[in-house]
Amino acid sequence: MNRLTPIVLLALALPLTSVSPAAPARPTLAQARNQPQDQAPNPALLALMDEILEATHERFPESVGPTLGDDTYNDRLTDNSPAAVGAWTQRQAHWLERARSLDLTGASDEDTLNRDLLVYQLDLALRLAPLHREQMPVTTMGGPQIWLPQLGDRVPLTRPHHRADWVRRLEQVPNAIGDAIDQMRAGLEAGRVPPRVVIEPTIEQAMAQASSSIRTDPANSPFYAPMRSLDQNSELAKEAQAIIRERVVPAYLELALFLQNEYLPACRDTTAISDSIDGESAYDLALKEHTTLDLTADQVHRIGLDEVARIKAEMMEVIRRSDWYGQPINIEGVSTAEDDAAVFAAFVQYLRTDERFYFDQPEDLLNAYRSISKVIDAEMPKLFGLLPRLPYGVRAIPDFAAPAAPTAFYYSGSLKGGVPGYFMANTHALDQRPAYDIVALTLHEAVPGHHHQIAITQELDRVHPLRRLTWTTAFGEGWGLYAERLGLEMGQDTIDDAVDRGLYADPYDDFGRLNFEMWRAMRLVVDTGLHTKGWSRQKAIDYMLANAALTETNVKNEVDRYIGWPGQATAYKIGQLKILELRTRAENALGERFDIRAFHDTVLDSGSIPLPVLEAKIDRWIESQR
Repeated sequence: MNRLTPIVLLALALPLTSVSPAAPARPTLAQARNQPQDQAPNPALLALMDEILEATHERFPESVGPTLGDDTYNDRLTDNSPAAVGAWTQRQAHWLERARSLDLTGASDEDTLNRDLLVYQLDLALRLAPLHREQMPVTTMGGPQIWLPQLGDRVPLTRPHHRADWVRRLEQVPNAIGDAIDQMRAGLEAGRVPPRVVIEPTIEQAMAQASSSIRTDPANSPFYAPMRSLDQNSELAKEAQAIIRERVVPAYLELALFLQNEYLPACRDTTAISDSIDGESAYDLALKEHTTLDLTADQVHRIGLDEVARIKAEMMEVIRRSDWYGQPINIEGVSTAEDDAAVFAAFVQYLRTDERFYFDQPEDLLNAYRSISKVIDAEMPKLFGLLPRLPYGVRAIPDFAAPAAPTAFYYSGSLKGGVPGYFMANTHALDQRPAYDIVALTLHEAVPGHHHQIAITQELDRVHPLRRLTWTTAFGEGWGLYAERLGLEMGQDTIDDAVDRGLYADPYDDFGRLNFEMWRAMRLVVDTGLHTKGWSRQKAIDYMLANAALTETNVKNEVDRYIGWPGQATAYKIGQLKILELRTRAENALGERFDIRAFHDTVLDSGSIPLPVLEAKIDRWIESQR
């Protein structure tokens, strides 16, 4: 899963423009950053981009500042009050009008593409605005009870004033929580409330920041993390502790009480977004937003069913290669190993219960991720010509967030801000974190997945800074899922030998890869089922447990995520299928001239872009290579 950010920059930033086709002698990233443009940028377009960049930075300092390496607003938090959100929507409408009216006669292809993408993003933002998603700011995966406590681990601390800036931010935490409560009350008044199931766990999440341990010693708060390296008797350290004790803790207590006593009782028992005040059109728009394609819910559902069937057949092949296959199957009423359904069910039960697949200590699981990360790092030059400079690390998801969190996610860093990227791994409930997930999960969250793709985007300094802020779900998550499959091509010279599966040589690891791909295929079925086909939460859980080896804890958390974040989970598989389609197209067209490193670099060197834009770009690249 991609980075979990406190804000959504979709409508604020531009996808990166395409660059010239890869030459036989591929440039380094540093050289690429300094490549001159064929034409000077259009002055009016450049001025508009500069204006949007400055406004975006000022409005969303937590995300934009570190990415740009600019600490101008390092002492501020985002204003998410109803008035601020309304004013921002008005500015977006004004920018959209200006973008559409630009005269780009004679402009470069780059400027034309940038304007078109800017129009795409702003138009989508304005279409989403009537849904007032800001009125439902709290879920099990997001909200001020999740992102604010983790912010201290990700702020730059490279200059003396940065800790003073952090203390100023601490003073604003009660305002941020107050904004969220105001927005939820506005939602209550409008009849816009989330399903009860995605709010129930948030009460405990909020209370975690007002625990007796923190009330006794504010230094135990995650909000104190940036201050721990200071002299604890310094005035700044004492001030931070006082703010946490006197302002932050009471604010989170107020949030927890509001959620428990006022908000939760008013939440709806239904799970489908089509049952909400915004109706079925809200889900159609969510699919468009996250997949960037004009797919109906029925089409997405059918693609999912087809993929589930295909992947299940591959899973059976891997099961037969395992050392488990051939053992007696202890399922009542089943006596033959020829029954694929029985074999699959027994194998999955074995994976979920055998101690060989689980760690006893959280640090052992983290070290396993770190170990495979270094193996993958050494394989990267075989598949990529452009490698980023920003390093990454592996950390555990904080305890207060872990119980309702996914298996892992990625937090982007910033070379300019002095902050590494982080692969965040869930070490809660170790008996639900199997070892056969490790290879695929690392490939997805670290390299060549999210860290590689996002760091490359951030380091393309030759383009306007605004264009480094975008995140298109189908592209970013599609790439992450595609990256999992690249493990088949690592650690070997060829994949012609069916026995040699690269990093997936162990059948259990290979099953883990397919299990993760099945997970994303099932999302197409379950997400559409929940929101358009009347599926209950339990039906979704049962379907996922029956078709994959995901543990029950993961499945329940996942289903609750789909309920609270409609459409987002469909983007992974849709994006991966498009990238695989484009690779096959390029391989067939170019034959011996196909260069896998050049293909990967070309996919990534325009940043996070809508899938139709990526397809047109790869088609142009194929023609250039002929």
